[in-house]
Amino acid sequence: MADKIPDLQATVRAGTGKGAARAARRAGEVPGIVYGGGQDPQPINLDYNMLLKRLKQGRFLSTLFNLKVEGTDDVRVICRSVQRDVVKDLPTHVDFMRLKRTSRVSIFIPVEFVNEEECPGLKQGGVLSVVRNEVELNVVAGDIPDILTFDLTGLEMGDTIHIEDITLPEGAKSTIDRNFVIANISAPRAVVAEDADETADVDADEVPTTEMGPPDGEEAED
Repeated sequence: MADKIPDLQATVRAGTGKGAARAARRAGEVPGIVYGGGQDPQPINLDYNMLLKRLKQGRFLSTLFNLKVEGTDDVRVICRSVQRDVVKDLPTHVDFMRLKRTSRVSIFIPVEFVNEEECPGLKQGGVLSVVRNEVELNVVAGDIPDILTFDLTGLEMGDTIHIEDITLPEGAKSTIDRNFVIANISAPRAVVAEDADETADVDADEVPTTEMGPPDGEEAED
């Protein structure tokens, strides 16, 4: 599934130390390092604007990337640290860790729902309310799924979908140790509002009326 993993372009950084890092920043790049995987650390530079865009998209520290550096083989990496300027809060250095296919990693996987036309609850006017459109799984790097799929066939109005209802890849497990909600088939807001109005009318009709009588022990005057 490497072709589904987002690419991250980088260049080899000539030299190490503060001098080379400053030179990279002056050139509009962010210095970084790639380590692990039984290989020597590799100094790299990343385009500043590209990195900033990726960071703004979120989940940068939990996204698996296919690192592409000219002159070297592509390698799967995950970011382990982003150093930032203490004043401007902008990236100044990035650390990446190489991953072997047998390495385990926690990563967010999107959830998709299929066969809506076979869902009685939706046919009756129900609404698919998605609580989580992605789930964080702990998986083997070589078996990361592109997406988690849930079949809506047969679901009725009011049914709830939990994480245990979704078939996970072999060896994968949720990072949350409970059976949390993914989505549910809820009634349209208009129907809920009508039900609430009807309930209010019934309650009002059922309120007993009381007549004020004389205090205990006294007779009413004619």
